[in-house]
Amino acid sequence: MTTTNFTEKLKSSRRTGSMRPVNAAADGRKMRSIIAEDSEWSLELVPLLTTLCLQHIIKHFREKPILDELTPKYKAYVLQRLPTSLPLTITANLISDESYWKRCCEGRWAVSDVSTYDNSWKRMFFERHLENIIEFFIPDATDTKTVLDVVPLCRNYVKRLKVSQLLPPIRESPRFDEDDRSDCASDTGSEGPSMDHFDFRILLDKLPNLEELNVVYGVKGCGMNFEWNLFEFTFRDCEFLAKALHSCKTLQVFRIHRSKVDDEKCCLLVSQLLDHPSLQELDFSHNHISDRGARAIGKLLNRSQLKRLVVCNNQIRGPGAQALAHALYKNITLLSLNLRLNRIGDEGGQALAQALVKNKTLVNLHLGGNNMTEPMAVALSQALVENCTLKNLNLSNNKLGVDGGKVLEEGMSHNSSLVECDIRLTDVSQDSEYSRQHAKIKHKHDPSAKV
Repeated sequence: MTTTNFTEKLKSSRRTGSMRPVNAAADGRKMRSIIAEDSEWSLELVPLLTTLCLQHIIKHFREKPILDELTPKYKAYVLQRLPTSLPLTITANLISDESYWKRCCEGRWAVSDVSTYDNSWKRMFFERHLENIIEFFIPDATDTKTVLDVVPLCRNYVKRLKVSQLLPPIRESPRFDEDDRSDCASDTGSEGPSMDHFDFRILLDKLPNLEELNVVYGVKGCGMNFEWNLFEFTFRDCEFLAKALHSCKTLQVFRIHRSKVDDEKCCLLVSQLLDHPSLQELDFSHNHISDRGARAIGKLLNRSQLKRLVVCNNQIRGPGAQALAHALYKNITLLSLNLRLNRIGDEGGQALAQALVKNKTLVNLHLGGNNMTEPMAVALSQALVENCTLKNLNLSNNKLGVDGGKVLEEGMSHNSSLVECDIRLTDVSQDSEYSRQHAKIKHKHDPSAKV
């Protein structure tokens, strides 16, 4: 095509409007110096070199973690975008940013109440992570290295462990051949594989900040696979736990619930807690402790710094309560005693009432559901005249009777410290209960008034 023909064709196209000027702002192609196959490519979309570098750090953080070398602005950028699936061996001691650990917690657990962990997401993550490892540890099947490997990563952040289940070893059903059937009767008494649970000795002495341990020897949600041995707290379990508790000098709170702790096991546990330097709360709720175990606990009261003792829903009778009462005569640390749902009767109740005359520290006493009757109310009424420290008293679900209520009301009228006294379901008269409620309300508004 000659120059003349091209010029004529250009003029013709202009006359027909087939080549109209295009608005550059409306056409992304005019914004690009290079015509690429991607029509959405534009110079305006090219990230900054700084951003590219930070994205490279994030992508290769597992192989080469770079964080502390960054400025606060870039460090925050990286932390917001790091995946929560990174190995704990990399993140545990490197990342302290709470927003990162918040993402880790919320991504792993549906319910995450950080207020119960001193508002520390990192503490929540490592406590719950370690609890999960312990709760699904299967003796003789799970390698103890699974626990020991995580200890250096979480040891500085774990203050409390709430272990809600402990799995027993996997036990295979015995198989008998045809020729062995005749011997089955003689073999039924032979011992099977050990049913011991997780050994806390490998862990507790390696947690320098552990202050609270809650443990249940049982299985959650076993469903149709229920067997009694799933809830067996063996004597070896008790031995191992007792030694572990003795080695943990920072422990302040120990709770063992629904674990079939009987007198023998209670005595063993208590023997390792005598003269413990920091223990302040002991909770043996919902077990099988009777008088012998109560005597051991009484001994512990004056060889420890216990401030709160809970032994509710056990099998303690009069002699056991008398042993605890004897300890209260000399005790100067205990503030709260809960003996709810035992069987101490009038014998034990009277002994505790007499102890209140001498004791100058106990503030809360719960004796609900203990088969106590009018003689105990008489003894307690006399004690309330002398006692000036008790503030909360629970006598609910006992058979104090009408006369017992009147006697108790008389003693309360001479007491200057009691703030609340629960006598529901005690067969007292309505007048006595009304007077007690009226006195309680009055005393709350005027502590100097007699209750």
